[in-house]
Amino acid sequence: MARRLISTGSPFEKTAGYSRAVVDGDFAFVAGTTGYDYTTMTMPADVTSQSRNCFKTIAAALKEAGFDMADVVRATYYLTDVADADAHFAVCGEVLGEIRPAATLVVVSALLKPEMKVEIEVTAKRRAA
Repeated sequence: MARRLISTGSPFEKTAGYSRAVVDGDFAFVAGTTGYDYTTMTMPADVTSQSRNCFKTIAAALKEAGFDMADVVRATYYLTDVADADAHFAVCGEVLGEIRPAATLVVVSALLKPEMKVEIEVTAKRRAA
């Protein structure tokens, strides 16, 4: 299977030289995803809504790539404030509670824009039919 690039159509993908996701064989690698609501092109103020938006964007990229959230085997979370961890983890539990991928949380001093509170990246492996 050839390498396949998944794009959201954002002009930033070309400018920054990245894809929302890359499919290589039975793996899908989803780029760090922030909490924008791409329907309204707004960033919610709270980490709960941002986390939900991250997972919505990730799920859409995986679906386009022929994967499902249940295929996620690895997740990395970047938070700008450790005080947001419990709220973020509550969303993770809603979305990944039954899937339970290997996961890492890193608290960082900042993301690209000050309104960004969380960024999530995942790796998925296609399951045998």
